[in-house]
Amino acid sequence: MRTERRLTLIHSQGEELLAYEEEEEQAPAAAAEKKDVKGSYVSMHSTGFRDFLLKPELLKAIGDCGFEHPSEVQHECIPQAILGTDIMCQAKAGMGKTAVFVLATLQQLTPVDGQVSVLVVCHARELAFQIAREYERFSKYLSPAVRVVNFFGGTSILEDQKKLTENPPHVVVGTPGRLLALIKTNHLKLGNVKHFVIDECDTVLEKVDMRGDVQQIFFATPRQKQVLMFSATISKEIRPIVKKFMHSPMEILVDDESKLTLHSLKQHYVNLLDKEKNRKLFTLLDSLDFNQVIIFLKNVSRCEALNKLLNENGFPSISINSGMKQEERLKRYNEFKTFNKRILVATDLFGRGMDIERVNIVFNYDMPESSDTYLHRVARAGRFGTKGLAITFVSEEQDAAILNDVQARLEVSITELPSTLDKTTYMEEQVD
Repeated sequence: MRTERRLTLIHSQGEELLAYEEEEEQAPAAAAEKKDVKGSYVSMHSTGFRDFLLKPELLKAIGDCGFEHPSEVQHECIPQAILGTDIMCQAKAGMGKTAVFVLATLQQLTPVDGQVSVLVVCHARELAFQIAREYERFSKYLSPAVRVVNFFGGTSILEDQKKLTENPPHVVVGTPGRLLALIKTNHLKLGNVKHFVIDECDTVLEKVDMRGDVQQIFFATPRQKQVLMFSATISKEIRPIVKKFMHSPMEILVDDESKLTLHSLKQHYVNLLDKEKNRKLFTLLDSLDFNQVIIFLKNVSRCEALNKLLNENGFPSISINSGMKQEERLKRYNEFKTFNKRILVATDLFGRGMDIERVNIVFNYDMPESSDTYLHRVARAGRFGTKGLAITFVSEEQDAAILNDVQARLEVSITELPSTLDKTTYMEEQVD
């Protein structure tokens, strides 16, 4: 029987970085109902991507990416998805869920000029940008060429309207507010959509006003279409809402939530005062081996303050948060993605869906607000089952309570950070 490790604090809180609440774009609410149909779980197994009978052009692109064998979620989802089945999938972060819907929709896509065939909805601008790049990466050998466009707030809507008028895309990826705005001006026409995808569906649908936008977008598409929903965390409360958008979906759900734990990820905590965090962070950055690091904070002002402090102390970091203009956010995202920067300071804006292959260490400088958020954050390290390290700073009784909840829910033991760490436990061996 597992002994649960509970954390307690014996000191008081200090304050060094001022708090400031982060705000994200919201949009008007609406309501809708669809028939809830219970689906079934189907398993089909394969040993390689070739066994999925994908188009040769897709297989060539997959080979270029260096993928040899499908992950477990790809094993289960792709064969059914390419048959047009509705799918609701909860699977561990870092296991290639994005590739599931990208490959499945490209496999079925026959581009028609002037028609949007695939619509992907997600909650964050950076995620929309990343998904669009994945479509471009996997479709590069397809003929006729597949045109992919992403739309999100913070950019010129007139430019978006121009793209839709002058060179209509076949695949559209975007955030709900901007997509709905383009629909209302009649520039984005969705009457020919055959595949409707929501990535990080729990985040998109759990907020009533964002869900209202998605419902309006959904009703602008044909009744007959494939619906694909993905996330690492789909709670029992949100599942009925998700399934209202679907017809007889195939469900791949991790019913035992302990399976959500990333077993290749080493997880530790440090018990300290808030004013002691900076010194401890600098010491760890000096002593640990890393490819890339993400440091998560709870709001914009703390994120900016820490990033400035890191740079002043010789750590060339960059930051990403919602306080920046969109162009600057994407510029910094690309800097980190292309390994030009090795340390990223971010808010939870970057905590879901972002796939940076070389990240092997995540710091929770500030404790996340829930066990779900913790899972999404730390999953930025240890992608596709590779080794990684997550270190969480605990400075309040509430922090300890959340970490205890993480351990209880995910059946993982988060131990106190030892004085020394063997780098082979969190760094992959380098192959010459």
